[in-house]
Amino acid sequence: MSDPRSARKPTLEDVAEAAGVSRATVSRVINGVRNVDPKLHAIVWQAVDATGYVPNRAARSLVTRRSGTVALVVSDAVSHDDDPFMRRFFADPFFGRIVGGVMSVLRPKGIQLALQIVGTDEARGRLVGDLGQGQADGAVVLSLHPDDTLPRQLYEAGIAAALVGRPAQPVPISYVDLANDAGGVLAAEHLIGRGCTRLGMITGPAHVPASQDRLTGFRQALARHGYAWFPTVEGGFTYESGETALLELLEQQPELDGVFVANDVMAQAAVMALRGRGLRVPDDVAVVGFDDSSAALDARPQLTTVRHPLEDMAAESARLVLARIDDPSLRVESVIFDPKLVVRQSA
Repeated sequence: MSDPRSARKPTLEDVAEAAGVSRATVSRVINGVRNVDPKLHAIVWQAVDATGYVPNRAARSLVTRRSGTVALVVSDAVSHDDDPFMRRFFADPFFGRIVGGVMSVLRPKGIQLALQIVGTDEARGRLVGDLGQGQADGAVVLSLHPDDTLPRQLYEAGIAAALVGRPAQPVPISYVDLANDAGGVLAAEHLIGRGCTRLGMITGPAHVPASQDRLTGFRQALARHGYAWFPTVEGGFTYESGETALLELLEQQPELDGVFVANDVMAQAAVMALRGRGLRVPDDVAVVGFDDSSAALDARPQLTTVRHPLEDMAAESARLVLARIDDPSLRVESVIFDPKLVVRQSA
């Protein structure tokens, strides 16, 4: 005999029965009321999933004065319909890892994620206005160019926000970052430890703080080993730029035997370019990437790389945003993660 509830939409009472708690407890959890026992919180959301109950977001927002949504904002110096950027966004594992990390925090709390890509000052101003009117309760932000005004606009508007990556300009806004300079040191020490003596680097865009820090760490570590200079070529964090940069690097240093590449996508391309020149990796040229992304595993040989824990960093940024939504008086905070070297076949 079929369950009569299968013919109707699940209710709060159904969730309460499945969870073994009161209707009031279910309501408090779903509406985000603080000071609910974390164990009960998990039990209730498991019951929500099991019953298929869909919270009424309109009613919920009337109770909590919140939208139940957090925005993930990608701010770059391109228009929102720029085809090359959109192709990069959906193809580059960097962005997918950010989305996964943010969702790992929001999903268990029943909070929706709204993706926003803004590339003009007009779009940024419109976004800040929308957030100020409550279309989302806060924002996790990727700011991708040095003159970006969005972090300061969010601060001045009092929007609960946190950046993934250090802001290019000093702004009193929370951020999560990696000790990128330490990652450069790890790459240098590993290549020198392999016996490489004719080294080079493919950097990321010069205006990106992470690129600057990776180059600084690599340069300082090599200087400590007596290397006063080495050739560098700027890449754009894209596959095409990695191939072009590697060929240019070989022109500057034909006897290249070790290269540090500022992200895995460019490093994967560099490996292919080396093979195209008849050079073996790592026998002739050792390659170290950065990120430990899917591109590192797709490369042949697989990349030795510096792990960039993007999922953990994105999750932490989401936690910072939720904490500020709950308590706007919290001080701005920085959280810095440490990189690790992952050794595979390319170096």
